[in-house]
Amino acid sequence: MHIQFNWTRKIFAAAAGSLLVLSFAAAQTVNDEGKRKLKTKSGVTYPELARRMNISGKVRIEVVIAPDGRVRSARVVGGHPVLVQSCLEAVKDWKYEPASEETTQIVEFEFKGQQ
Repeated sequence: MHIQFNWTRKIFAAAAGSLLVLSFAAAQTVNDEGKRKLKTKSGVTYPELARRMNISGKVRIEVVIAPDGRVRSARVVGGHPVLVQSCLEAVKDWKYEPASEETTQIVEFEFKGQQ
C-alpha cells in the first residue's frame, strides 16, 4: 500500500508540474514598438478558475514607469475580471530601461484557453 501511495503522489506531482508549465504558456505579452524597452519581467500565470472555465481573451494594463525603470503604478484598462489580477501582479515587478522622465504605456496580455 505504501508503494501505491508513492506512485500516486509521483503522478500527481508530474500532472501539477505540467499544469504549471501550461499556466505560464497560456499568456502572451505584447508591447508596442517605440516605447520604453522592457529589461526584466515576471511571468503571468493563467488563473486556475479561468483555466477551469476555459476563459480566453485580452487584458490591457496601463503602466506608469518611473525614470529609474520601476513600475510606479498599474491600472486595468480592459479585460475579463477573472484574468486581470494575475496581470496586475506580474507587471508590478517588471523593470524597464531608465529614461529622463516618467512615461505611461499600455501592456496587452492575450490568454488562450484550453482548446
